[in-house]
Amino acid sequence: MFGMPRRLLFGYLALAVFMTGDGFELTFLSRFLVEHGFSPTQAGLVFTVYGLVVAFSAWTTGVLAEVVGARRLMLLGGVLWMVLHVLFLTVGLRSVLGTIVIYGLRGVAYPLFMYSFVVLIAQSVHPGRLASAMGWFWASFSLGIGVLGAYVPSLLVPVIGEYATLWASLAFVAAGTAMCAFLVPGAPPEADRSRELDGESRTRELLRGVTILVENRQIALSVVIRVLCNLTLYAFPMLMPLYLTTNGIGGEAWFSLSEWMTLWAIMNAITIGANVVWGRLGDRYGWMRQMRWCGFGGMAIATLAFAYVPVWFGASFPLMVVAAVLFALSVTAFVPMGAIFPALAPEHRGAAISAHNLASGLTTFLGPGIATALLPVVGPVGVCWAFAGLMVLGTITTFFIHPPQPGITSETGRMLPRRERFADIA
Repeated sequence: MFGMPRRLLFGYLALAVFMTGDGFELTFLSRFLVEHGFSPTQAGLVFTVYGLVVAFSAWTTGVLAEVVGARRLMLLGGVLWMVLHVLFLTVGLRSVLGTIVIYGLRGVAYPLFMYSFVVLIAQSVHPGRLASAMGWFWASFSLGIGVLGAYVPSLLVPVIGEYATLWASLAFVAAGTAMCAFLVPGAPPEADRSRELDGESRTRELLRGVTILVENRQIALSVVIRVLCNLTLYAFPMLMPLYLTTNGIGGEAWFSLSEWMTLWAIMNAITIGANVVWGRLGDRYGWMRQMRWCGFGGMAIATLAFAYVPVWFGASFPLMVVAAVLFALSVTAFVPMGAIFPALAPEHRGAAISAHNLASGLTTFLGPGIATALLPVVGPVGVCWAFAGLMVLGTITTFFIHPPQPGITSETGRMLPRRERFADIA
């Protein structure tokens, strides 16, 4: 069905439900912390430390999932998230240090759930259809963390308040974890290496998650573009509520918090269908070309649109929706990233996916980190210009990466003549 592997249907649903709970705080936590005594810099530091922990957890998830089993690791991530979230709400919020430490530690949990499922997809899907399967992965992710994770809190916060809304997120994470436990199948026996690896092999495979960055230059360059492509996706939930809804950092409170949350939900709603479409287009017309021009090119323009639309046109919500749609269509063009890494190292998929996950984690750290560091120096508009410049750097870097794509390129990553494309895919 449009490239979705039916065997993993409940896995996609479990991911969407889990990420709904994980995304509850994204659109209001920075403002919530500032209203409760944190400075904007301290609030940014909370997100930055969280992203750093996410990066480390994501890095190890790929090889851990191959070594101990992807489904087992998903369950561990779900349980760990719930335990640490309760500690965050009952103990962590009492102090700045407690918030940084416990919320940061919670960053270990969601990559275990989310990126273990990436490994399960890679173990279950033909390489020539992997971008389509990853399109559904990112559609489920967007439905959860972006749409429901933003829309449901926008309904709850005015009624029960922000703190109670944070507690409500537990129900979604628990439901997603339960779905994983009872409805998601494990890897096909022929692809599940966790049963055949002995202690020495497990250690060697874990170390390969580090050494592959040195041994494979194409993987290292792919890490660079994977980091760059989602910087604003993780920086904007920290930056934009302060820029668009307050007067504190150079904005003019053009919109209410509810309007910002609705805008972010609209953007993520667009990404659901766009992820699926871009996955299919990438499999059909080429992963790298799509990311180079539609991804990085579009993101540079969309990033500047978020900065300048309110400056030039004031509190025009329809024009901000246009900017959000462009953002959504551009950020989803990077769907093939999840297919590129295992394609560049098919004999070590777990290690390659760990490199992908490291980059995914680093972008959650560097996005708010760059914004936090530059905000006092250049202001919010200057931060957006910095991100736009990094998108141009990403465009240039793509010219040096040549993944072998079944049906599109040769084994060296060079484009096949049109008449030879898809000859080897049934």
